[in-house]
Amino acid sequence: MATLVCFHAHPDDESITTGGTIARVSASGHRVVLVIATGGELGEVPEDLEPGESLADRRVTETMRSAEVLGIDRVAFLGYRDSGMDGWDQNQDPASFWQADVDEAAERLAAILRDESADVVTVYDPHGNYGHPDHIQVHRVGHRAAELAATPFVYEATMNRDALRRMVEQAREMGIEIDAPELPEDQPFGMPEEAITTAVDVSGFIERKRASITAHASQVTDSGFFLRMPPEVFERAFSTEWFIRKGAPPGIHEDMLAGL
Repeated sequence: MATLVCFHAHPDDESITTGGTIARVSASGHRVVLVIATGGELGEVPEDLEPGESLADRRVTETMRSAEVLGIDRVAFLGYRDSGMDGWDQNQDPASFWQADVDEAAERLAAILRDESADVVTVYDPHGNYGHPDHIQVHRVGHRAAELAATPFVYEATMNRDALRRMVEQAREMGIEIDAPELPEDQPFGMPEEAITTAVDVSGFIERKRASITAHASQVTDSGFFLRMPPEVFERAFSTEWFIRKGAPPGIHEDMLAGL
């Protein structure tokens, strides 16, 4: 049995980016640990919070439900505050993940990697998939933690920019409009296919991935985009999860994370 540690910025990121891979790895008998940097304090605030319940409290509860769906064995939070989107005033909060000292934060994660004797850790690509400060910090902190803990395999979870473009074009040719959120023209999104090393088929776990997203019910804007998709469109869009293995030559030549 090997151990996979998935490092994410906020509650619900694990569902969207790596949920299918987590479920597949867990079903294969490996141990999966989820580490989340922040409490997601700057997400959407639902109307049904109980007296005394904070948004972070709710998001922890939702994360534990998601973890149960995906077969995650352990969930850990590093204790930083959500930094908000790029340019928000909260980026400057000294308690935010964006302002954290990289080595100090990396040691928090490295302690978990050592404790778990992790074989594989996932982070994000260099621009955090779409430029979010906390996601970029996951990339920096995750790589440093893997160095400190001597974790053998490091993978950057990403989006296949070219595959997404092809899917949108094909959908429009079929008369299907995809209600995708607009990103600024200068905002990076995912990575080109030529830079990706690993394509994991998660089609057998697509219902668990969708159920994991559903568990994060408070974040209706994020989850709603995915859950409004008809099941067949969701499956087509998210039945493959994409990664870049540190130190591997570019070009897709793996169908599973090495070490698992």
